[in-house]
Amino acid sequence: MGIRFDFLRRADTGSFTRPDNFDRNLIVIGGGSAGLVTSYLAAAMKAKVTLVEAHRMGGDCLYTGCVPSKSLLRTAKFLHDVKRSEALGVHTASAAFDFADVMARVRRIIARIEPHDSPERYEGLGVECIQGTARIESPWCVSIDDRRLTTRAIVIATGGRPFVPPVDGLVEDDYVTSETLWDLETQPERFVVLGGGPIGCEMAQAFARLGSRVTLVEMEDRLLLMEDTEVSARVRQALEADGVQVLTGHRAEAVVPGDAGRALRCTANGAEVALDFDKILVAVGRRANTQGLGLDTLGIETERSGTIPVDEHLHTGVGAVYACGDVIGPYQFTHSAAHEAFYCAVNALFGDLYRMPVDYSALPWTTFVDPEVAHLGLNEQQARAEGIPYDVTVHDLDGLDRALAEEEGGGFVKILTQPGKDRILGVTIVAAHAGDLMAEFVLAKNAGLGLGKILGTIHSYPTLAEANKLAAGTWRRARQPKLALKFLERWHRWRR
Repeated sequence: MGIRFDFLRRADTGSFTRPDNFDRNLIVIGGGSAGLVTSYLAAAMKAKVTLVEAHRMGGDCLYTGCVPSKSLLRTAKFLHDVKRSEALGVHTASAAFDFADVMARVRRIIARIEPHDSPERYEGLGVECIQGTARIESPWCVSIDDRRLTTRAIVIATGGRPFVPPVDGLVEDDYVTSETLWDLETQPERFVVLGGGPIGCEMAQAFARLGSRVTLVEMEDRLLLMEDTEVSARVRQALEADGVQVLTGHRAEAVVPGDAGRALRCTANGAEVALDFDKILVAVGRRANTQGLGLDTLGIETERSGTIPVDEHLHTGVGAVYACGDVIGPYQFTHSAAHEAFYCAVNALFGDLYRMPVDYSALPWTTFVDPEVAHLGLNEQQARAEGIPYDVTVHDLDGLDRALAEEEGGGFVKILTQPGKDRILGVTIVAAHAGDLMAEFVLAKNAGLGLGKILGTIHSYPTLAEANKLAAGTWRRARQPKLALKFLERWHRWRR
């Protein structure tokens, strides 16, 4: 795995004096996904570890991110199915709901999962949990409110927060973010979504399916800039089919008086457009939580994006101070934070003996629009930008039997492979349950298995997972041994 033997005692420690003894082996600052996994793994390795969280354990994923958003998407999906009942052979169907009840369900789901991330559970796993505000005083000392603890190593996992752009006239009563959205009790009739990334696209579709008049405003010329252009086009088509007005190439300039209250003034190609709204969802990006941590004391300067710079071992370059999760970017996913946490735990505890470089080569992510967009490794725009040669295989899913039975037809599997070989460089799936389908490709890429192995694997019929095998079959058919087949044709003719 590219383990590097090195001695962190040689790392820069400035003018700080290293203690002779330590109260803890590790102090983890931040109780979100990255901090929880780091502290649990450290405790599992029998280290004395303290986890410090200023607010509540569980972080954005539990309270404002993955859990609430996917709970809301499930309700929106049900309402969508009711509206298309005729496609399922049901002449009429209707559903009545109260938005406050929908949000109450979201909070109920959070409450059911909350014990998984509770201090009681982690105390039971051997982690000391302290609620308080942490400040790093030296590479080996952390103050927690009025307490001071020494530690052999520190991991910063303080996460991030939504970034609110400086739009003239925008005040707190006008907007919600991914953090405050879940406090809504009244559904906005006119809902403007500012930002065409994953959060913006998911929530635009969800609120449109709930019945809001949704307008999505994106400054760039397409949605989901991390994806290939045909993926962006498919997502736009899906959003517009659900009634979302998608305005790409529009820059938000100011909030002004509107015909029915307040309006967002945007510019596009020199023209102005005013969008009346009841609420605006600001989803244009995130900033790392580094205020008050004491990074200036350590001499750590954050990046322009606010993130903490780290090396391939997630080391900050100071003492035995590491960082992982949203606070380092660029990947802002629960699973990438947990993945980085493994390397942080190992390197922080054993970094004076050896360090392991973090491996992102098989990192997937999913945007949970309908149909879902799942991504693994390189896509075409990344491969071209990095000058990496590739072959591309695209398998259309319009004819996938299980998808047709589910009335979920459409989408595609797009695979990039090493030229002339079946080695997987990257995969993009646009389909129902694309995130689940991607797991097979993640395993194959992580294990160094090619498309030939997927093609030779038995897949139950009829399942959506057959899409993977069919895509591998498309790759194989494009590389048939023409001379050998021509010989076989002549041989069979001779035998008749």
